[in-house]
Formats: sequence, C-alpha cells, structure tokens
Amino acid sequence: LSAGLLRQATYTTTRLGIYSVLLERLGGPDGTPPPFLAKAAIGMTAGAAGAFVGTPAEVALIRMTADGRLPPAERRGYRNVFDALLRMVREEGVPTLWRGCIPTMARAVVVNAAQLASYSQSKQFLLDSGYFRDDILCHFCASMISGLVTTAASMPVDIVKTRIQNMRTIDGKPEYRNGLDVLVKVVRHEGFFSLWKGFTPYYARLGPHTVLTFIFLEQMNKWYKRLFLSA
Repeated sequence: LSAGLLRQATYTTTRLGIYSVLLERLGGPDGTPPPFLAKAAIGMTAGAAGAFVGTPAEVALIRMTADGRLPPAERRGYRNVFDALLRMVREEGVPTLWRGCIPTMARAVVVNAAQLASYSQSKQFLLDSGYFRDDILCHFCASMISGLVTTAASMPVDIVKTRIQNMRTIDGKPEYRNGLDVLVKVVRHEGFFSLWKGFTPYYARLGPHTVLTFIFLEQMNKWYKRLFLSA
C-alpha cells in the first residue's frame, strides 16, 4: 500500500498536471480543445514524464507485491516503500531505482495517449451530442469509455514492464534482454492472446480507477477555477 500511494503521488500528479497545462496551452483562444492527435501527443508527453518520476516507487511496488510468492530464501522482506528504496540504493546502487524505466515510460506513453486522449475526446463527443451536460454523469460515462480503451491498449506493454522489473538473474545473465525479447517469449510460449490474459480483472481495476481519477480531477479543476482564477 505504501508503494502504491507513493507511486500515485509521483506518477499520477505529474502526468495529470502536465496534461492539463499543455491541453490548455494548445487549445484555441476561445477555449476550444485541440484535435485528437494533438491530445494523444500531449498524453504521450505527460505519460513519459510522469513515468520517469514515478519509476522508483513502481519498482518498489512490483517487488513488494511479488515478494509473498517467492520462496522464503529469496524474499526481500521490505518493511515499507522507504525501506525498499533505501535498501535498493544501498544493496544494488542508485540505477536500480530506474530499472525498467524505458518499458515503464513506453507503457505510460501508450496508457496516457489512450486514457487521457480518449477521455477528452469521449467527453467532447458526449457534450456535442446534446444529451449530456458538463457534470459528474458525463465525466463518469467518458471515463468508463476511456478505461475500456486504455485496458485494451496497455495490457501488452504492462506485461513487458512488469516482467522486466520483476526479472531475476539466471547463471549471471538477466532473464530478458529487452522489451521485445519479453514479447517474443510470451507469444512463443504462451500464445498471442496471452498478452491480454486477465482482461476482465484488469479492467475491473482500471475502470473504477479511471472513473475516480477523472471525477476528482474535474471537481478539483472546477473549484480551482472558481476560487483562484475567477478572483
């Protein structure tokens, strides 16, 4: 839990902050949003930056989650996320904190291009339909659509990221060479559709997370504009 909270406090705040700022800067002078491809590019940029900032907490989270499934002799036994970060630096060096940074950033690029752009586009489509107002119901429907799109797009890269961050050294060699090697081995040994194995529970996690993220973000933006920008 401590690692999960630190990850959200670093990764999510960075990506949402950058996305909101760039979306506003690149919009029209009358407040019209940029086109979909521009939204996707903004989402990629925000995701990559957020992933770099959040990778240390991500590595700690992956290790702490997997620890209970390891044999007792191989368990790391981190007490909390700060203990994990300190021990990783002391025992394995500072670069370990950013192990798997490239696939993590690749995943974040895909996730945020899908999630942030699809949310903004879905919200715009719902508002243009005339059946929705800019309220919580609209935000809920747009974020559910966004969660479905994000799940389908991100699962393959999420598998790559997780396996690289959790891999061990066998006979002096790392288990995987790079992200492409992970994909090849997974498809070869487990089948192509194994890249989407666990789609339903993944969406069951990502769907509510996406809904709550955007509902809170929209409400906070509304109050920020009301309390500070209108003053």
